Amino acid sequence: MARTDLDLDALKSALRDERAALLAAGEATAGDRAPVTLDQQSVGRLSRMDALQVQAMAKAQGARRAQRLKLIDAALARMESGDYGFCAECGEDIPVKRLEVDPTFTRCVDCAG
Repeated sequence: MARTDLDLDALKSALRDERAALLAAGEATAGDRAPVTLDQQSVGRLSRMDALQVQAMAKAQGARRAQRLKLIDAALARMESGDYGFCAECGEDIPVKRLEVDPTFTRCVDCAG
């Protein structure tokens, strides 16, 4: 049974917009995650260390983006199946305000505790 107190269209739109922005950011930073060359003639040792640090940070950011995309896709799937807005633990309604803060939440305030 779907919830009637939620503006699912607005929440879906927000999730799709965030999803698109995350995918665009991933494409924009693809070069930062590329392997760093070992040629120290063209790049000094400190510059290479900086490049390795940028690469590591870009990979970590990519992992966070991938996790967020999974949460978004799961929320969109719950919306399609009619299971959206209910706590995964107790089954009670997740408050509208909580879902407006983050539409991917799967637990009510009490269960998220």
